[in-house]
Amino acid sequence: MSGQFAGKTIAITGAAGGVGQWLCRFFGEEGATIAALDRSEKVHELVDTLGQDGITVRPAQVELIETEAVETAIASFGQVDVLINNAGISTNPTLANTTPASWRADMAANLDAAFTCAHAVLPQMVERRAGNIVNVGSVNGLSALGDAAYSAAKAGMISLTRSLAQEYGRYGIRANIVLPGTVRTPIWDHRIAKDPDVLKTLERWYPLGRIVEPYEVARVIAFLASDAASAVTGAVIPVDNGLTAGNIVMARELTVEEF
Repeated sequence: MSGQFAGKTIAITGAAGGVGQWLCRFFGEEGATIAALDRSEKVHELVDTLGQDGITVRPAQVELIETEAVETAIASFGQVDVLINNAGISTNPTLANTTPASWRADMAANLDAAFTCAHAVLPQMVERRAGNIVNVGSVNGLSALGDAAYSAAKAGMISLTRSLAQEYGRYGIRANIVLPGTVRTPIWDHRIAKDPDVLKTLERWYPLGRIVEPYEVARVIAFLASDAASAVTGAVIPVDNGLTAGNIVMARELTVEEF
């Protein structure tokens, strides 16, 4: 796969986050120029951090739900060949502690931001009749796994992806979505501080017996963004070490077998 994205510009939202930084590095090492978008000022640090390895980063600190700000940032990047809607947050573990305001905030940060960014890049992609959008959803979009507002937003991203694929396929634009399971990123640090074994506990729910590494998500996104996936659009692909294949813990208890 080495160098296949050379000369291309890849816009990555949530670029300063755990998975986002991995994506920036992964595609940068493949020769792409990274258009890094994040609401955090840490996005500017990527210029120096990744620049030391020869990766070109063009940062934009922007609120992804602010239409004009996003359109201005996208325009400053020039041609965007691939958009990776990676940004996302979860602030409401349960419905009981979710308020109408916090529900709207999670929906905006996850679903609305993905639409806003897609809306900003689509005109130029339509004009040149080529483009690629990869959304980063979650297995939460398929099942009730807590974080109800986040889960509803990620379910909405699945529908958005399919609509993009249907309506814009005639312009040579592909849209797909990956659904990661638990990914080993710094976002888990506060949970590990409370329970050092939390990730080990979660591993028993995964048929492969481990959680997902960030580079494994990046590899699937890279496939979808590449010419190798030229006939793939509207796809919903779990990257979850088998979590959505079924309930392995329940299966073991039902069969009284360890497998």
